[in-house]
Amino acid sequence: MTTALPAGLALPETVSADQLTPDTESFDVVVVGFGIAGGCAALEAARDGARVLLLERAAVHGGTSSMSGGHFYLGGGTAVQQATGHEDPVEEMVRYLMASTKDPDEQKIRAYCEGSVAHFDWLEALGFEFERSFFPGKAVIQPGTQGLMFTGNEKVWPFRDDIKPAPRGHKVPVPGDTEGTRIVMDLLRDQVEKAGVEVRYETGATNLVVDGDRVVGLAWKSFEKTGVVRAGGVVIAAGGFVNNQDMVDHYTPALKSATFTLGSTYDDGLAIRLGESVGAALENMDEPFITAPFYPPSDLVKGVIVNRDGQRFVAEDSYHARTSYEVLRQPGGVAFLIVDSDHYEEQRMSLAPLKDGFETIEEMESGLGLPEGSLVATMTSYNKHAAAGEDPELHKHPDWLAPQTTAPWAVLELSLGVAYYAGFTLGGMATTVDGEVRRPDGSVIPGLYAAGACASNIAQDGAGYCSGTQLGEGSFFGRRAGLHASRYAR
Repeated sequence: MTTALPAGLALPETVSADQLTPDTESFDVVVVGFGIAGGCAALEAARDGARVLLLERAAVHGGTSSMSGGHFYLGGGTAVQQATGHEDPVEEMVRYLMASTKDPDEQKIRAYCEGSVAHFDWLEALGFEFERSFFPGKAVIQPGTQGLMFTGNEKVWPFRDDIKPAPRGHKVPVPGDTEGTRIVMDLLRDQVEKAGVEVRYETGATNLVVDGDRVVGLAWKSFEKTGVVRAGGVVIAAGGFVNNQDMVDHYTPALKSATFTLGSTYDDGLAIRLGESVGAALENMDEPFITAPFYPPSDLVKGVIVNRDGQRFVAEDSYHARTSYEVLRQPGGVAFLIVDSDHYEEQRMSLAPLKDGFETIEEMESGLGLPEGSLVATMTSYNKHAAAGEDPELHKHPDWLAPQTTAPWAVLELSLGVAYYAGFTLGGMATTVDGEVRRPDGSVIPGLYAAGACASNIAQDGAGYCSGTQLGEGSFFGRRAGLHASRYAR
């Protein structure tokens, strides 16, 4: 007896090319999803001379891209890096991404790094300019309009010892973390319309049309209306699967620890399942991005993070997602941030709540239920070395070392189920550097492309993720997919 798959894992049926008639609508390229990846794919295909149709299930453009803070991870010597005095040779950017990613795809990483400056220029040509300024502090996103900051682990050991650190988090010039990407998406929409792309909102792809092993179109639905369209190439750029509980349970159960998801209603995995329906291979589906930033204020980074055994396990100056990734690996997902009175300020994001305050370390050790003597030993060792500007255990950067010796001490809880973790998915369809979707044997599926959150490109694991990678790679590889699809179709 065959057990039926959960609804969220079921694959759409394919449609035979026999359903296409001589009067079926026909386009060179059909793009599914109007987020940053789909918009860039449609624009590049249209500028290459293709007749393009862009479908979007929502009533407006933007997708999950519009929910982000506006970071683009770019380097290799952008105008902002040059204006703020930060050298960033392409090879150093390549080396960093190769070293910080669990299973790096060198061809994609090298293409991204070598094309980063040109892509920066392409983005600004949409009609905005990144501010030529640098934010030196420790924050999730620049508090003002500063155009550049560190958004990864470039200054964290061991990367900083062998690879020259450079900031690569370019932010759209809007204060804080709201409306940043919306500006880019509005400008992208204007350019898409100017290029002659036909955009249909409240219209989603439901099935792929195949002729043998080739994708030649898709079926669509808009409210009660349905239809099919012929396509020389189909680019799927319709988001990840963070809001598909069956897929999360199956692939990334760690995301169930997240208090809320970073995604739109349409991040339901349909894009990936459409690819699977024609034999697409999937990569890195078990990798989540999950985080509960405990800063700003940045002085909190000078504190000490311990697990339920009273032991440190991650350098506190790590990028917030790397810290959270390590919390996931601790016994019971339990972790505490300890900060003394000289360095404690009220958290501005309040994602890691204040658990309690303690007058002595011994009292704190007992109050947190830690093994007797464990926290006393950890704090004694840390404070001794921090006073000398050293951290022989985890190599925290000297900029963030400070003894935590002034009573009382505050404890912020980073434990899963207590702190407010947010997350999204990183895995997706296996693709070539030009977005062609691959089968498990490495061959490509003719006529099918993927970009953005439904594709696996360079943002492959939570520990190595840098803020701005999804917008950066989504737009970059979306452009490549659209251009390749245009040339394949014609």
